[in-house]
Amino acid sequence: MGRDGMADSVDIREALGLRPVINCAGTMTSLGASIAVPDAIDAVTRILPQWTEMADLQRCASRVIAQVTGAQAGFVTASTSAGLTLSVAAAMTGCDLAAVERLPDTTGLANEVLLLAGHNVSYGAPVTQAIALAGARPVLVGQATSASAYQLEGAITDRTSSVLFVVSHHVVHYGQIPLQTVCEIAHARAIPVIVDAASEYDLTGFIKGGADLVLYSGHKFLGGPTSGIIAGRKDLIAACYQQNRGIGRGLKVGKEGIAGVIAALHAWQRRDHAAIRARESAILAVWQDRLAGFAGVEARRSPDPTGNPLDRLTVTIDPNVARVTAWDLADRLAAGAPPVMVRDDEIDLGYFQLDPCNLHHGEEVIVADRIAAELEAARGDNAPSPMCFAEWSLRRERAALAWPD
Repeated sequence: MGRDGMADSVDIREALGLRPVINCAGTMTSLGASIAVPDAIDAVTRILPQWTEMADLQRCASRVIAQVTGAQAGFVTASTSAGLTLSVAAAMTGCDLAAVERLPDTTGLANEVLLLAGHNVSYGAPVTQAIALAGARPVLVGQATSASAYQLEGAITDRTSSVLFVVSHHVVHYGQIPLQTVCEIAHARAIPVIVDAASEYDLTGFIKGGADLVLYSGHKFLGGPTSGIIAGRKDLIAACYQQNRGIGRGLKVGKEGIAGVIAALHAWQRRDHAAIRARESAILAVWQDRLAGFAGVEARRSPDPTGNPLDRLTVTIDPNVARVTAWDLADRLAAGAPPVMVRDDEIDLGYFQLDPCNLHHGEEVIVADRIAAELEAARGDNAPSPMCFAEWSLRRERAALAWPD
């Protein structure tokens, strides 16, 4: 059984010649985004053979998004990144259709988007690129590790169209301006605040906190099909929708994406969140117990850095004792059978994380066995792995550039 009691279907990966990956990295786009909940799969299956009026389907989604998030309205698009580009565009054009058609030409429009320097991150692509795709110009506020209210106030000019606030494990988590203060400063000058909350569990707090538009993933924690949700002020949501006449055409979502998001939002309201947390905690205990006897390996629970109600297991490797580096161990896990993918965002610091949120029933034991086997094999090596992080990083980069070979 998969997440939320979904029965495993015949594995299509074998027919396509794909490896049967076990995902301990989290809701990663590179691994297929998420496990869709049964309600979303059913909705997608039922609507795919049917014709429907897309404007009315988006109206239906808007009502559901508003009800779940507390926003005035909502809109479904291709991804959270697409939602960011559309939100930036909407703040510049409003519902001026001539301006919508001109984008990314922003002649005559306020086109600057303020972004805290500590929020200038990559989520697989630079956040500034999602801004620039709309024709807007990102303007950084403060320094990476220090931003103050006066710096935000001083950055606002008659060219400012919006302020973007990013909530992510990627951002700097200290020395930043709180969202409440960002909203107060921006709203005093009638500037809308856009919050990128792609991987956030809290579907109501950012609207309550004053954000004008909030961007969520429709697939990550929600378990819908790959999609993005924009929730917020009705006038700005209408302007997001009108971007379909311009740059939004290439960012459109299909009927299956919208229907799947609607179903996933309803399922979210019925979900037993406490039971899911208990299951995840039990998975962490299995891993922690299994790794406890390995010298040079420390396994500790770590809370999510943005306050999502979940823990991950941080596995720190001392290569002089464990006889393998964290990055080489991650590679061995990914290359083995079955492949186990770990969360390696900060692996250059000598650790990786195991995320319990996306496992099918029983996979936690397979993961524990795989890690234990690789650690045992490393302990039997005559010498620690010679690959330094710089060499490992370059090898990964070369491998990425070799696609499609």
